[in-house]
Amino acid sequence: MQLDTPSTALLLIDLMPRIIARDTHPRTGTEVLGACLALAGAARRAGGLVVWVRVERPGVDQQPPGSDLAAECDPGPGKPVVVKRAWNAFHETELRETLVERGIETVVVAGLVTTFGVESAAQCASDYGYRVVLPTDAMAALSAEAHTFAEDLVFGSIGTVCASGDLTWAL
Repeated sequence: MQLDTPSTALLLIDLMPRIIARDTHPRTGTEVLGACLALAGAARRAGGLVVWVRVERPGVDQQPPGSDLAAECDPGPGKPVVVKRAWNAFHETELRETLVERGIETVVVAGLVTTFGVESAAQCASDYGYRVVLPTDAMAALSAEAHTFAEDLVFGSIGTVCASGDLTWAL
């Protein structure tokens, strides 16, 4: 699947140490992190937009340890990092404005956890009219059954389900 780089954004959801460390399936959080970093590298080499999303718990004085992006993520100066306070990365954040400003029409959504942050961002992106691409080998859920349910029964109604290796960023 060829992605039009200028109109495509890669949304990487909740790649934070405290979430990466969770017991996830069908792959570990570390495996998902590796797959997401590979996607980010490909997008960056093509000049594409990578948007990093992380969650903060609302109404607490201090976030739990491991609430920043994993050190390997390294968005770089001036690159978009969206901080959400709900499952949905679009809810009360600047994500939509960032995408509109850049002329984005397609979003590739990956990260942790399949049935929480990833699925809710993908559903909302679809509702906003974005073309949604879901590389399911770059995500994991809290159980293999939950991941399979989303992959087999939900994601096909939201967008295109694929593997990371199926994606090519047009230079």
